[in-house]
Amino acid sequence: MEFSINLASPEKAQAEYLVLPLAGKKLPSALSKLDTASNGALSALASSDEFGEKAGSTLASHLPAAGGKLQKLLLVQTGKEVDAAGARKLADVIAKALIGAKLTSAAVWLGGIKGASLDVISAAISQAIVFESYRFTAFKSEPDPAPALTRIQYLVTKKGETEAAEAGLARGLAVGHGMNFTRELANLPPNACTPTYLAEEAVKLARHYGLKSTVLDTPELEALGMGSFLSVAKGSVQPPKLITLEYRGGAKSAKPVALVGKGITFDSGGISLKPGEGMDEMKYDMGGAAAVLGTFRAVAELGLPINLVGVIATCENMPAGNASKPGDIVKSMAGTTIEILNTDAEGRLILCDALTYTARFEPEVVIDLATLTGACIIALGHVASGLYANNDELADALLAAADDTGDKAWRMPLWDDYQEQLKSNFADVANIGGRPAGSVTAACFLARFTKDYNWAHLDIAGTAWKSGAAKGATGRPVPLLVEYLLQRGLKKGKK
Repeated sequence: MEFSINLASPEKAQAEYLVLPLAGKKLPSALSKLDTASNGALSALASSDEFGEKAGSTLASHLPAAGGKLQKLLLVQTGKEVDAAGARKLADVIAKALIGAKLTSAAVWLGGIKGASLDVISAAISQAIVFESYRFTAFKSEPDPAPALTRIQYLVTKKGETEAAEAGLARGLAVGHGMNFTRELANLPPNACTPTYLAEEAVKLARHYGLKSTVLDTPELEALGMGSFLSVAKGSVQPPKLITLEYRGGAKSAKPVALVGKGITFDSGGISLKPGEGMDEMKYDMGGAAAVLGTFRAVAELGLPINLVGVIATCENMPAGNASKPGDIVKSMAGTTIEILNTDAEGRLILCDALTYTARFEPEVVIDLATLTGACIIALGHVASGLYANNDELADALLAAADDTGDKAWRMPLWDDYQEQLKSNFADVANIGGRPAGSVTAACFLARFTKDYNWAHLDIAGTAWKSGAAKGATGRPVPLLVEYLLQRGLKKGKK
């Protein structure tokens, strides 16, 4: 799709579809020429009972356009004042209408949305259009047709508005592209998206954007002493991979932010086998890894002035004659011995070694992303990701990014009291703490391996994908992470 910012009034729009957001039912003066050209049809439509007063209400019709042709029109009710959340809701309405219209070009007048800043508005609409245009077609003999829409203009009427609209457009496109890359990887079947495939995609991404990439195989992982990670992988014929990416957009002396992703490309539960119903969705257990790659794509596309490191531990969790058994004891890279009481609590076993490995990059901040526990879904449903952190400033910054983007998160406790549940009679720690507070004890397990740096954990088990008729990856928490990194880059730039 081609996006552009045009300094033009609505009556001069050259597009098949004209989108006019309106606050209330009275036309603003900026639309008077268009109303005159339509012989009052526009004001009649806006004041009609068919055009609701509730924010998000729409009315589709036609207006005479240049050359005597009819131009499709969409009126969108904004309500009086639009905040960032309201802008996102309006963006979703506009995006669905544009993609569903089966027309090739559209013009969206940004002057009709009052309250939110122009960069927020253009970012929201751009992100929503890119998101809505996504189709998964890789394995369909007769793929769903791609959206007809190929050209989108944003109309602004003042010279000073162009720069803000362009900044928002760039941000919205980058986040949308990052989300769709995440969705594509996660939606792939597990026989296609193997650990090796994930590593190949990471290397391709690195080459395209000039990043540094490294992929470690089993011999290197053994040499590092990653016994915990390898214990999960050994039941599968697919070899494990430890993937690292490095983006250097900040000062050479600046410590990086590190993103650590859980990349279980299929989780059968291992010997502690999962129920068969819904097991196909365990291809999404690499949602954290996919989101790390999606975030890197967005950051590189934006050229953010930060240093960023990505560490992805990826493997399959399968039952086999040589697979880990409940009761086995393994040693992590940190030297901690772990009693495996349940082989389906494997995410923390690969992440603990990845988190230990990440320390070598001397990060200022580490954030891990993992579809870690069903218990988080019980606690927070499919609305918010669970946020755990050993640093209040980091937690507050992530929560602020969640609020700004609508990619919701909720802070959960990380108290030492819960560590009692992880005691083992036979090893330093057990890998589960029983049914009570399952998401909390999983985070407490990871906290044991993050004492040397500021760390946050996002449990995205409830937010990384949807089930049912809308089954598919969501691309979360890419918006949250990009906003956090964007604000961090701006903050660093002001010092």
